[in-house]
Amino acid sequence: MNSKTAALPAVVIGGPPHSGKSVLAFSLSRALRARAVPHYVLRAYPDGEGDWANQADRELVRALRVKGVGTPEWVHHITRDLAARPLPLIVDPGGKPTAWQEPIFRECTHGILLCPDDASRQEWRARFYAHDLVLLADLKSELHGVNALTSAHGILRGVLAGLERGQHAAGPAFQELVAWLARLFDYSAAERRALHLNQAPAELVVELERLGAGLNVLDAQQEWHPDALPRVLDYLPVGQPLAVYGRGPNWLYAALACHAHPGAFYQFDSRLGWLEPPPTIPQANFQTLLRAEWRYAPDALSLTLQLADSYLDYSEIKTIAIPPLPQTHTLILNGKLPLWLWTALARAYRHVARLAIYQPQLAGAIVIRSHNPNEIGARLLYDARRAADQTFFNL
Repeated sequence: MNSKTAALPAVVIGGPPHSGKSVLAFSLSRALRARAVPHYVLRAYPDGEGDWANQADRELVRALRVKGVGTPEWVHHITRDLAARPLPLIVDPGGKPTAWQEPIFRECTHGILLCPDDASRQEWRARFYAHDLVLLADLKSELHGVNALTSAHGILRGVLAGLERGQHAAGPAFQELVAWLARLFDYSAAERRALHLNQAPAELVVELERLGAGLNVLDAQQEWHPDALPRVLDYLPVGQPLAVYGRGPNWLYAALACHAHPGAFYQFDSRLGWLEPPPTIPQANFQTLLRAEWRYAPDALSLTLQLADSYLDYSEIKTIAIPPLPQTHTLILNGKLPLWLWTALARAYRHVARLAIYQPQLAGAIVIRSHNPNEIGARLLYDARRAADQTFFNL
């Protein structure tokens, strides 16, 4: 689906190198976050204007970084992410896009001109026109000028001054632009939900909130409990492609990912959109991305995993090396991991006789897959803080 037909806007900031596009993008995002306006920033082509995204909270501003920058594969990844955007975007395309990078602009909807002179302004205005971008603002960038707003009717016009690295955009034109974007990006939760579901990559889409309500398995706080798992799995076809949308615990997502195998499994991430769990490869030298701790017991094995770095970018991962699994009857997985990594691990270790996910708030581990169907949803007594002398059994 071309994003021109989607409601979620993608706003390009266009201008030559060193015109302050990255500073403006960061400043706009900072101001929109202060207004609690959901959006992302896509830094589509690093070209030497400063990696401002490293200064921002990665949970709030995610600058997509794709290996192979400047290649057709890179353009494919960027346009794919643009077309499947889960929230409105501010796009920094770099100052010198080439002809084969033009598909990036075709996936955008609106444009902001930020140019220091008429020549660059005409070049970028022609590019916006060629790709049917709606021009929101025509702003002049002046390093030593004075911030000014000259028109707020039709197309926003004015001057942004002092857009140097480490500085923030300010002035009346900037404040007016923030207000315009806040209105443009104003979508209700219901509108965003409809757009997200329309982009689902599988024919069978499960909305967890509606599924739980339909099966009458949610508690008064609309929370999931493990004893609902058998009913959920009985309700859904096994081994078929499945797309899952909505808030749910990691053990539920992990169980659904296993249930769909060998069919594809997709999950919606509020920051990343629709994604598949990355492929996994068991190998001894797995420590590049993960740290592992094994704990042995007479009848089970627990595996606690942690990220080797505090941040793991899904867009940079093609495969994940995971620890090879020793012979065991019961495997308990534990750790603080992204939800897409939980589903990847569950599918990777689905062959064990009994697979469980540790839940400290439930003082045990939830069985999500078992050779004995009667064990699905059962809770195993387990305390991750204790020494490895525990015997695991169902409560």
